[in-house]
Amino acid sequence: MLVKTKGIVLTSLKYGDADLIVKCLTEEGIRSYMLKRIIGSKSKKIKLAYFQPLSLLELSANHNQKGRLNSIREVRSSYLYQTVPTDIRKQSIALFLAEVLASAIREEESDPSLFEYVEASLIWLDTHEQVANFHLIFLFRLTRFLGFYPDTKFSVCSYFDLTEGSFSKNRPLGPFLDNEKLALFRTLIGINFDDVVNLGWNSEKRQALLEVLINYYELHLPGFKKPRSLNVLKDVFNEIS
Repeated sequence: MLVKTKGIVLTSLKYGDADLIVKCLTEEGIRSYMLKRIIGSKSKKIKLAYFQPLSLLELSANHNQKGRLNSIREVRSSYLYQTVPTDIRKQSIALFLAEVLASAIREEESDPSLFEYVEASLIWLDTHEQVANFHLIFLFRLTRFLGFYPDTKFSVCSYFDLTEGSFSKNRPLGPFLDNEKLALFRTLIGINFDDVVNLGWNSEKRQALLEVLINYYELHLPGFKKPRSLNVLKDVFNEIS
């Protein structure tokens, strides 16, 4: 079936000598595409450069039945990044988030609100300068679309049960947060990207909160893989006080 949809590139995998398998988050859900003989091709219609991590695209594609690779007939950029390709902080965030999204989102069903959230977030990243805490807010807010956003009803309690995704006045039996990590985690409730400049976190606090969020994802998403780019992200932001 021929469809026109926006897409966000999550992964690109070389297949054979000249083919590429590209996984995208689209308005139709997660889709994988086989691009034949694209590597080394001089075609002006479908260029390899379109398929960098988190590229924002407009696609004309053939979508097949579940379990089969799809194909792209036409592609163009829906938004051209101005700063992400040249800013090492934003590059490291983009690579990290591409890995997270590829591992966390597996549904082929359409979820327009999820797509709109990811697309708008990436454009915000490209158009703002203060981005040191962006990925932390992004991961926290993404849980709403993935089905395990924290129950904040009793957010003043002394513990957060990571397995149940809720606050508790009693110490949970399983993994939990308390004290400083709980205070950091609680700060994320209700904030948006424009609040990043007011957080005042140093690299140590960012790293601690990032580890909490990754652990939270691992507990709620079976098969979720810790991103390989995690250490690169930590190294880049360790240089920021």
